[in-house]
Order: sequence, then C-alpha cells, then structure tokens
Amino acid sequence: MATRFEIDDAFIAERNQEAKRFLEHDYDCLGDKLARDNVDIGDLTTKAQAFQVALPSWGVGTGGTRFARFAGAGEPRNIYEKLEDCGTILKLVRSTTAVSLHIPWDKPEDPAELRKFARERGLHFDAMNSNTFQDQRGQELSYKFGSLTHPDAGVRRQAVEHNIECIEIGRILGSKSLTVWIADGGNFPGQVHPRRALERYLESMHAIYKALPGDWNVFLEHKLYEPAFYSTVINDWGTSYYCARELGSKALCLVDLGHHAPNVNIEMVVARLIQLGKLGGFHFNDSKYGDDDLDAGSIKPFQLFLIFSELVDAELSAVPHFNPCYMLDQSHNVTDPIESLMVSASELVRAYVQAHLVDRQALTEAQEKCDPLMALSILKRAFTTDVTPIVALARERTGGAIDPLSTYRSSGYRKRKATERQAVTESESLSGIV
Repeated sequence: MATRFEIDDAFIAERNQEAKRFLEHDYDCLGDKLARDNVDIGDLTTKAQAFQVALPSWGVGTGGTRFARFAGAGEPRNIYEKLEDCGTILKLVRSTTAVSLHIPWDKPEDPAELRKFARERGLHFDAMNSNTFQDQRGQELSYKFGSLTHPDAGVRRQAVEHNIECIEIGRILGSKSLTVWIADGGNFPGQVHPRRALERYLESMHAIYKALPGDWNVFLEHKLYEPAFYSTVINDWGTSYYCARELGSKALCLVDLGHHAPNVNIEMVVARLIQLGKLGGFHFNDSKYGDDDLDAGSIKPFQLFLIFSELVDAELSAVPHFNPCYMLDQSHNVTDPIESLMVSASELVRAYVQAHLVDRQALTEAQEKCDPLMALSILKRAFTTDVTPIVALARERTGGAIDPLSTYRSSGYRKRKATERQAVTESESLSGIV
C-alpha cells in the first residue's frame, strides 16, 4: 500500500515557532489582567488542555441539503479514511481523542482491526450510534413508517436487533455507550396514535436496555421535528426524561443543540437535566432557524457560553454522578469538514474556559439580592473576555497547532488527499452524509 500523506509533527512545530513569540506576549498580558481578579491563568490552561469532545465519524464527509449534495475533494470513502481525517484533526487541536461511530454507515468488517487502526492514531471510540431512520441495502422490512414504534411487531423487532448489534460491535471497539435517535413520527394529524407509539417505544427500549453491558449507558436523543413534520415520538426533553426514568439508571438524556423549537432556553433544559440526574451528554452544533447542524458557536456563541456556565457550575458544585459526554454533530455543506470540526472543537474549549471565569460567589450574591443587571454583567464580563491565548497555548503544550486552520491549509492536506482518494461520484456517494 502506498504511503499516505500525514501532517508531520515537525511541520506543526515549525509553524508554531513562527507564532509562539506573539502568543506568549498575549498570554502574559491576559495573565496579568486575570491576576487582578485573583484568577490563575495556569489553572485555566490546564483545564483547557484536559477538555475533550468526540468527533462524529460521519462529520468528516461532505454534508448536503434536502435537495442535493456536492461532493468535496478528497473526502473519505470508508471508515479507515474517516479515521485518518479524525487523526489529523486530533494532531492539530488535541481535544478530539474520541470518535463516535454510526452503524451501519461505518460498520467494520473486523472491529478489532479497526480498534487497532484507531489506537495507532491516538483515537478511541465513544458512543455507538444506531440507524433506524433509513432503509439499508438488503434490509427485510422498511422503516418508512417507523422503527422502534412501528405498528408491525416484526419491524420493531428488527430495529431492536440492530441496536443490539451496535452494542456488540461497540464492545469489541471499546465503546461504553449507545445513542438511540429515532425518526418515528407523523406528517399528518391522525397518522400516529401518540400514546400507543410511546408505549411501543418503551417496550422496544426495554429490550435494548436489557442487552446493555453492566458498565454501559444508553443516551436517548429527542428531536422536535424532521423528518416527521407534524409529530415525533420523542419530541422534547421532558419525554426523553420520562423514558430515561422508566428505563433505569443506565438510561440518560442527550441534548442536541439543534433539536429544539426556536428560542427555547436550552441552558434551562441543561440545568433541569443536571438537577434530575439524567444529563447524559451533548451533540454540539448551532442553529439559526431549525435543525440546521451549523458549526458550533457560529450563530449563538452567548448561548453556548450559558450552556457551559451551567455545566461548569455543576462541575464546581460536585453534583453527584455528573459526567456528561460531549460530541460534535454537524453537517458541513459548503466548508471543508476538517476545518469546520477543528474550529468547532476550539469554540467549545473557548466557552468552557470562559465559563470558568464567572465569579460564582458574586453571581450568587447578585441572585440572592435580586439584582438582575449585576448578575447579567457578571456573566457578560466572563463571556467578553478573549481567552484565545489560553486556548492556543493549551493546544501548543499538548503538541497541537497554535493556529490549526492556517497550519492545516499550509500543509496541503486536502490537496494531497484529493490525489490519493479517487473522487466519489454522486451515484457512489457515501451513505450517511446527510
């Protein structure tokens, strides 16, 4: 097999050397500023170095709209090439050591071999993702009118068996969780019986839950609409919480930032799930109108900060059993997916560090004194602090790039991959790039 191009560590170090002098100056200036508020910049940098978010295996491929998909140059054609791209992202940003697989899009012929391939690139596997929202080649029964909640018990059984298969593959890969999102719902009033559908969902999920290994969790993902535009079965966080509670302690709720009605207070949803002990994790992205799957922090950076403010508050408060999993879940239609995932990963670290700048004692005092303007100003002071030097130095100290985007572009990685990987035609387009 011909040698495949990789970005060399020496190249990253060389690029860092050009920018390090200016970074150190900016870092020292920020450190002096934070010290006036008794904030240790070194402690924040350590926290930034430790932050991790999983990459979606499907996210490194070019996405599409409801009407078309425009294939990108050098996009990965199989799971091994996807892991090559994920490994490249990890080299540059250092905060993405985990990859979340989607089955059957990325079903490995030899899971043990794939696990070895990932380890060689410093990667491990996060949550497994099942797919019962589209029919696969050779599939016996169709999911056109539902899967885990379908009126036909045979369809439900097929969907359950697929989820159990995902668990078995995940065990070999070293995963510890399963994410279940279903597209079940209706486009017309009367099409679906709401109560019976939820009863069938719980019946199916009990069978999946029973198959979970003792040290696994299952994450329930809700979605307001799409592809069913009138009703969905698991339509909001309350329904998700109810089902997770009914299933047991290993069932938790997953929050996708795009799966809510416009203007929903998502940070409040996060706070409630923390309080109820059922926050399992996140699919991070951003949204302007609906389930847009835009790059994290590109539309509503203040909302992202407020979400992390709730998460950091729970972390600092040592809330029992608080250990959420983080993953990016985006569709890259007009950008290089590697670039978008790198920028999004960095935005999450930024929001996490900013949330640690909130003066919690002062905020509590303002809340107890019913001083809304002071409370807001405390949050805004943290949010408007430019922590770029912290995020950049955290990357550099762990072997990543001070400026991942410019380093990636100057490496010529995409151009080299376009040469190595034969272009994917529309008729051969990757399954799972939606």
